[in-house]
Amino acid sequence: MPLPLLTFEHCTVRYLGRVLFADLSLRIEAGQHWALVGPSGAGKSTLLATLAGHYVVTGGPAAYPLLAAEGSAPGADPLFSWRKRVALVGPRATFRASDNQGQLYYQQRYNAAAAEEVPTVREYLQAKAAPTESTAWTYARTVALLRIEALQDERLIKLSNGETQRLRLAAALLRNPWLLLLDAPLTGLDPATRAWFDTFLAEVAASGITVVMATAPTEIPALITHVAVLAGQRIVATLPRADFRAELAPRAAAPAPLDADELRALTSAAGSDAPAAYDTLIRLRDVSVRYGEKVVLDAINWEVKPGERWALTGLNGAGKSTLLSLLNGDNPQAYGKDLVLFDRKRGTGESIWDIKRSIGYVSPELLHYFPGQLTCQQVVETGFADKLVRAVVTPAQRERASRWLRVLHLGDSAGLPLRQLPASQQRLVLVARALVKGPPLLLLDEPGQGLDAGQLAHFRAVIDGLCQATNVALVYVSHYASELPASITRALRLAQGVGTIEELS
Repeated sequence: MPLPLLTFEHCTVRYLGRVLFADLSLRIEAGQHWALVGPSGAGKSTLLATLAGHYVVTGGPAAYPLLAAEGSAPGADPLFSWRKRVALVGPRATFRASDNQGQLYYQQRYNAAAAEEVPTVREYLQAKAAPTESTAWTYARTVALLRIEALQDERLIKLSNGETQRLRLAAALLRNPWLLLLDAPLTGLDPATRAWFDTFLAEVAASGITVVMATAPTEIPALITHVAVLAGQRIVATLPRADFRAELAPRAAAPAPLDADELRALTSAAGSDAPAAYDTLIRLRDVSVRYGEKVVLDAINWEVKPGERWALTGLNGAGKSTLLSLLNGDNPQAYGKDLVLFDRKRGTGESIWDIKRSIGYVSPELLHYFPGQLTCQQVVETGFADKLVRAVVTPAQRERASRWLRVLHLGDSAGLPLRQLPASQQRLVLVARALVKGPPLLLLDEPGQGLDAGQLAHFRAVIDGLCQATNVALVYVSHYASELPASITRALRLAQGVGTIEELS
């Protein structure tokens, strides 16, 4: 009988003294491909990390017979570990500087001098590649399949969210794993790239790699043969893909109703933090951005007034993040452009902190680089200072941060380190950070990534309630039209750097 890839029988999984799984049983055979489904907090990411060997497994046999067989062969590498046959692509990117001396930081993305410290795509991937070209996943094959040939000379920190996703998949394949673990790999991908993902997975499987992935029950790729359903840190069912229906997956617990009175109280309690009134929040006239020969934005004309709510859409790499960086004060190419922010032409003596003071900002990149050791309470409090380090706040500000966490149903997590929360809840903590100072402009770049149906419904209710109660302007980025808050009435669509304005019904 062929050896199974892995077996867990009535195991207990622990981390830092906490029990993550009790009575965990799972068996994966070679040739099977599994999807893990369940609401946020069900344990999908934890299970993937367990399969990758990141946690202590006790209380029952856990083995990787097929992966470990190579280590017992005559003449095997004495340092061999089955972990070398496993690659995990988690929810957060962790890139390091070229000198390998430290983590990259968010502002490097737009600082030309600092960006030179960042590896290029080519340098990063070549460091991940197997030492010989005799392996199935060579450098040339991998960059071609992941469609990143044109990105090879880009600095890592310049990549869009979708491009970063493809880069991380490429890095995992270059390890030539036997078991590929993917945590919500469709997150941040535009519809065309999501459609391509089935073709990508088919070629991965054809090379002999087993795939286990966490995904939404409505987005299970064609490759998948089996489904594990999770709820409450338990596997509650395993079944063949043919027998699975999305409606059978456990539904997220219905969120408590939005406390509309508390939301109104928060929006009227800014006190001394209340923003000044502006006539024009954003105005761009023929604004272009280029890096070398690459035109990212081409003669964009756009104006946003107080109280307007916009969707910002476009394929991965269309320029959405670059446009937001101009508005958020991060991109030095804003200087010399016909760009007005908060009634003031950019480059007339204002600092980036003057700009950020009036903006609440959320993005996938911000989450990648945010210090995970800060507690959720401390993360929200950094919103008052617009920095990524612990802030000194007043008692009133501390209480305000706590109240926003409670509005977003995160009050019980206030004292936990950010990194201990599921990725979906980490994003909601950053949303609370963006809202805490009551800014006149919200720039929300894919804030709904990974939220389950209950979380998304509550989040949209919060944003729509905020828009009804205040004159806040909103710019919202998403690849899912169904995710957009009802208050959005207009859209700026980017395609090949060109912007088109549309009215939404």
